[in-house]
Amino acid sequence: MSLLAAVIWRDVARSYRGGGVALPVIFFLLVATLYPFAIGPDGPLLARTGGGILWMAALLAALLPVDRLLSGDVEAGVLDQLALRGLSTEAIAAAKIMSHWLAFGPPLMLAAIPAAGLMQIDRATLIALELGLAIGTPALAALAVLIAAITSSLKATSALAGLLLLPLAIPVLIFGAGTLSGAGGGLKLLAATALFILALTPFAAGAALRIGRT
Repeated sequence: MSLLAAVIWRDVARSYRGGGVALPVIFFLLVATLYPFAIGPDGPLLARTGGGILWMAALLAALLPVDRLLSGDVEAGVLDQLALRGLSTEAIAAAKIMSHWLAFGPPLMLAAIPAAGLMQIDRATLIALELGLAIGTPALAALAVLIAAITSSLKATSALAGLLLLPLAIPVLIFGAGTLSGAGGGLKLLAATALFILALTPFAAGAALRIGRT
């Protein structure tokens, strides 16, 4: 367990030191800043559509570092060393999911506060957005690690990663945006979808890593 904690701590510290946290947050805030210019000074329209746009921005922000999540460790032989120390590829994938979420999830939730102001989103919708992000961003992190595992043995995978991730993330995006309507069903569906993704992706990512090493 201590080795897993060390892996998570190393990845999170590297993200915070190397600017891996700033890029998703800056992208998220840029979307929130530019979208009102595209729509125009229509406050009610911004309030109705802004939450969905912020969910889309959160999805793309999770995708930004996907080509760096595993490829560096694969090339440096870090994953092989961890396997020699008794860590399964599934455990490594779970640690990567946790570290990726810690690096972009909480900062994104903080950035959603000024972003909601730019979108003229009211307090009730902001609370729903924050609750949805708290539930949905771990699933986005898990999908990003899965795609990183699938493409870890390939070169220049940014475009391919986007093509693979976006269709898989559609249920999270739909149910996440559905939580903004105030109905409880959207939140339950989002939670169920996130739990299913989090339960499945460590095994799928672990299998992809084993196949990539053969």
